[in-house]
Amino acid sequence: MNLAAIHGRLRPSRASVRLRILAGLALLLVTGLTANSAIGTLLLSDYLHNRYTRTLQDNAARLRAVTAQAPRIADSDLLSALLSPPYGSIALDGQDRILSSSGSADLAPGPLVRATAAVPTGRVVDYDNAGGHDDLSAIRIPSPGLVLQRTGHSPVRPAALILVIDTSVDNSTTDTLFARQLAIAAAALVLLLALAVLVLRVGLRPLATMADSADTIAEGHLTERLPTRGDRSETDQLAEAVNRAFDAQARAEAAVRSLAADTSHELRTPLSTISGWLDLHRQGGLTGPRLEAALVHIENEVGRMRLLVEDLSLLARLDAGRPVEQAPLDLTALAAGVVDDAQVINPARGITLTATGPAPVTGDAARLQQVLRNLVGNAVQHTPPETDVHVTVATTPGYAQIEVADNGPGIPPQDLPRVFERFWRAEASRSRAYGGSGLGLAIVEAIIHAHQGQVSVRSTVGVGTTVTVRLKGTH
Repeated sequence: MNLAAIHGRLRPSRASVRLRILAGLALLLVTGLTANSAIGTLLLSDYLHNRYTRTLQDNAARLRAVTAQAPRIADSDLLSALLSPPYGSIALDGQDRILSSSGSADLAPGPLVRATAAVPTGRVVDYDNAGGHDDLSAIRIPSPGLVLQRTGHSPVRPAALILVIDTSVDNSTTDTLFARQLAIAAAALVLLLALAVLVLRVGLRPLATMADSADTIAEGHLTERLPTRGDRSETDQLAEAVNRAFDAQARAEAAVRSLAADTSHELRTPLSTISGWLDLHRQGGLTGPRLEAALVHIENEVGRMRLLVEDLSLLARLDAGRPVEQAPLDLTALAAGVVDDAQVINPARGITLTATGPAPVTGDAARLQQVLRNLVGNAVQHTPPETDVHVTVATTPGYAQIEVADNGPGIPPQDLPRVFERFWRAEASRSRAYGGSGLGLAIVEAIIHAHQGQVSVRSTVGVGTTVTVRLKGTH
């Protein structure tokens, strides 16, 4: 992981997160407050409009009931006084000519007559008199029994009355209410955003602390880790994830350093041996049989280096996740061949095989044979000459299992977790005397994992060691 890149991205992203959160919160607040103001105003306007409509309908019904019973005489001046703004009335003859008008009806008598004539009698009509507001509402009713007395004029019998109510006052009220709600919403928006900035500053403080810790790591303090509070918050989970990444990087770097050091150490011994024999030859110290012996030693050391390089190359391929060959094979037959070879090479050893029958699996026969050779070879090389080695092949539902056991001195409990480490030896000096690079069990583990299998080891000091390999079986 590139620490400088993490440090470079952390602070800008933190500011960007804050800005995005504030922008999103501001958008939500503006939308919510504006919608609330608009909805409140619309509901109030609708309520007032419905109230005016009901008022006109109720008044029209009462007036119609009164005029329908018997002739009623009404003074036009008194009617005008009763129906003063915001109310009003218009009296019409049979040809829709205006006989009289009063109150808010005087604002637009002609248009009101035409508007009410276009709809059925008894329906409320809204008339926009100011280019944007429903200023007037009117309803027409027949008035066959009504007689109007007019000062200075003869009485008239209107054929219809139009009752009018002026709604402009309440329209203005709702407009004022909406404007004030917007002003309150703007003030609330400023206050809420200020509180949001404060909350975000406190909430994002752990990120600032993480940035400081990243600075420390970038300066070379590789053991430093991002602080956690243990509350399982999002920032805590982020810090734990980054810490795990740092730990993985540290382990990988340590493994690379260890591998480089161990590889150079393993190569140094054969190279020193070869160099020593060559120096002795240049000095004229090798003649006749001694020269032949020197060449044999040099060839052995070259073979040792070649084996080490091949083992490292195999581990590199397995570490890279390259797939192994998948073909049907019988572990029992594979183990029998390895045991036969080991008995020929080590005739004095008690190397035996027990198998309950065929153990079919799918895998790479060459690699699995290498696993068995390494396990049997380790058991032979790193135990005393009188130690017996026993290989057992068994099958269980869905699995095939191989055990390579010896009755040697065993491995101390504190060393068991490290047996699959590369280049690790329980007793380095004694193990080198037996040869080998210290990669045998590491290769075994890598090959078995490439086959999606499992490998484990158990050992008791003074009793012996058993390595168990488990693979998925086939039917």
